[in-house]
Amino acid sequence: MDIVEILKQDYQRFPANQTYSLYAQDVYFKDPLNKFSGVERYKAMIGFIETWFIAPKMDLHDICREGDTIKTEWTLSWNTPVPWKPRIAIPGWSELRVNQQDIITSHVDYWKCSRLDVIKQHLPTKNR
Repeated sequence: MDIVEILKQDYQRFPANQTYSLYAQDVYFKDPLNKFSGVERYKAMIGFIETWFIAPKMDLHDICREGDTIKTEWTLSWNTPVPWKPRIAIPGWSELRVNQQDIITSHVDYWKCSRLDVIKQHLPTKNR
């Protein structure tokens, strides 16, 4: 199966049952909160989301491949486990680089909002 098709399926199941075999052992990962290398650390980060967030969901809006780059557009959402359980949403995109064997060597996430915007979503308001 094509890597793009596998990624589409992973997004639908996120964060459960991800296809970690698509990632190089030393994959580079970066987002506005993290920067590290290694598929084991990547697995641990996804495991944290699966364990601690309520109803996490990754809505895939677009995915396209040009040469060794796969770009995805998405919205990550979840309820945070605080008493008022706010629904948090982060719109963003990912740029994945693959090698000649179609193994992901780099995964960089970008957010279309600031870290402060994400924190603000956690604050209780009368409209929530």
